[in-house]
Amino acid sequence: MSTSTGRSTGRSTGSTPNAAPPPPAEDSGAMTRRQTLEALSGMLLAMFTAFLSSTIVSNALPTIIVDLDGTQNQYTWIVTATLLASTATTPIWGKLSDLVSKKLLVQLSISIFTIGSVLAGFANSVGELIVWRALQGLGLGGLQALIMIVVAAMISPRERGRYTGVIAGVMSVAPVAGPLIGGLIVDTDWLGWRWCFWVGAPLAVVSLVLVQRTLNLPVVKRPVHIDYLGAALIAGGVSDLLIWITLGGNQFAWDSPTSLWLAALGVALLAAAVFVESRAKEPIIPLRLFRDRTTTLATIGSISVGVALFGSAVFLGQYFQIARGYSPTAAGLLTLPMIIGSTLSSIVSGQLITRFGRWKGFLVGGSVLMVVGFGLLATTDHDTDMVLIGAYLALLGIGMGMTMQNMVLAVQNSVSVRDLGAATSTVTFFRSLGGTAGVSVLGAVLATHVTELIDSGLAAAGIRVPAGAADGGVGIGALDQLPAPIADVVRSSYGDATALIFLIAAVLSVVSVVTVALIKEVPLRTEVGDERPEKTAVDAA
Repeated sequence: MSTSTGRSTGRSTGSTPNAAPPPPAEDSGAMTRRQTLEALSGMLLAMFTAFLSSTIVSNALPTIIVDLDGTQNQYTWIVTATLLASTATTPIWGKLSDLVSKKLLVQLSISIFTIGSVLAGFANSVGELIVWRALQGLGLGGLQALIMIVVAAMISPRERGRYTGVIAGVMSVAPVAGPLIGGLIVDTDWLGWRWCFWVGAPLAVVSLVLVQRTLNLPVVKRPVHIDYLGAALIAGGVSDLLIWITLGGNQFAWDSPTSLWLAALGVALLAAAVFVESRAKEPIIPLRLFRDRTTTLATIGSISVGVALFGSAVFLGQYFQIARGYSPTAAGLLTLPMIIGSTLSSIVSGQLITRFGRWKGFLVGGSVLMVVGFGLLATTDHDTDMVLIGAYLALLGIGMGMTMQNMVLAVQNSVSVRDLGAATSTVTFFRSLGGTAGVSVLGAVLATHVTELIDSGLAAAGIRVPAGAADGGVGIGALDQLPAPIADVVRSSYGDATALIFLIAAVLSVVSVVTVALIKEVPLRTEVGDERPEKTAVDAA
């Protein structure tokens, strides 16, 4: 880029601060530390706003469902729509970043997200709200992939730890702080639930301005070959299977013709995607990435991390409000132990990784703590001491903070620069996939188990109700309208059923422990993205 940038980073002989060989004669456009921090400010604000949107509606959902006359199934879909759209498009955004301007893509994703947020706030029905939440998800898919890709292009893996800790802190705080902010908004009479969507729009606009003024990355000139067919097949296959998972057992039986047709279609689309990707000139997800052991294992492990990140935040708000009777604001405050634990552990682990250059121990320790945290939460019920629940959440948060971004760092450290965007978005994609599928599946499990517990609880209490009147949806909007004995049964049923959700999450988290333990630790590189050599273990495999 400009010559001034080259002088400020010390590309002249002897001015580079470390002993690594100078970069090639071709200007890589590396940024100074000050420029890096300025650029990060805009991107972190965009990231915070986008991730906040994923869970800010959690504590507002009971209010939204009542106001818009929604159902329990729609309750889950308001969250799932955003995750579904972001998951399906994440690898597409990542691949585009390897081909065109990263800065332009960041700006485009922020703009799409902002438009979706504003329109969601004007929704007059649950169906309309779900559509605009899906549009938000398109922008979210770009941001959750592009932010880490841009960071990798600016900062070497060895130095990235000191920044990654802050980034992971933002990614940890935003999803779990969302319910707190959403609760405060709902409890404020002169605001209302619509501001859960509007509150992020001004922040997104500010981040757009900051990115325009501070982010200056070189645009690599190379022929652009976009794999449109592969993108369509991946997005279609993933969306189809997630819809099948979400609706199965509710809208249709698992063994029904509709269920079998949806499952077969999803598998067929993804099989076709694999075939197309193996022959495409510029595949959306290069299959050669999976010849690298680190990328493959980190991808598998990211799925359970996604369940932890999104599933816990979504269902904790429902547990605190319905099972324990707390207000939306109080429900958000009760997640603070997880927020604090995640933030501190991500920052501290990032700093230590930069200092010592070792990262595997943090991944192993974090994944083990996630299993323990979920396992302890699986022992809770509708009257568990809140101090104990807070301690369990803190433990879970510490594990999440040590795991999330350090897993991405391990992958970025092992791939060539030409695959940096695709590799980063692939790990992010599977983490988002885990979150989306987790919310859908866990939501279906919760609804079914709540119905069973309500039926048995009412029968044990000798209370007779009309058939279908005591389904899982009764606890969402009509709890205050129920007779006290029935309301007590509903509350306790939600509290007891939530433990099953955490037990499933604990079992899934064991997968992360196994995959992380099998990852081979590779010394962190000292080159930034555009200075790194093309040949890596992936290419040599």
